[in-house]
Amino acid sequence: MTRHLNSEFTLLGRILIALLFLPAGISKIFDYSGTVQYIASVGMPFAPMDAVFAIIIEVGAGLAVLLGWHTRIAAVVLALFTLMASVLFHPYWSVAADQAYVTELLFYKNIAIIGGLFALAASGPGRWSIEAKRAA
Repeated sequence: MTRHLNSEFTLLGRILIALLFLPAGISKIFDYSGTVQYIASVGMPFAPMDAVFAIIIEVGAGLAVLLGWHTRIAAVVLALFTLMASVLFHPYWSVAADQAYVTELLFYKNIAIIGGLFALAASGPGRWSIEAKRAA
């Protein structure tokens, strides 16, 4: 792909990644008790605190990626968060056979998202970002 599209594709990638994390974090705010129950269902002992942590990560780091502000750090934080969530909430290796297929798909979808986040962490936010504007 020609080099002049790098910033456009990076911006598009940041928007699409943010479209995964921002709505998820916002929905956790509006259904906080349901989120706490879901987190507790996998045996996490501090579910209310973990729900707040998840909201802060998804909304805060999601906004940072969207705006291109501390993008590399936000992308790594989201990648580690997604890895943890994948292991805890999509353990296809330990679910009933009738649930394994979908759970495995969700797990590997998250692994692919982690790959995209690490690529974003490596490449940075691109020209259309707060970071680029501040550096200019």
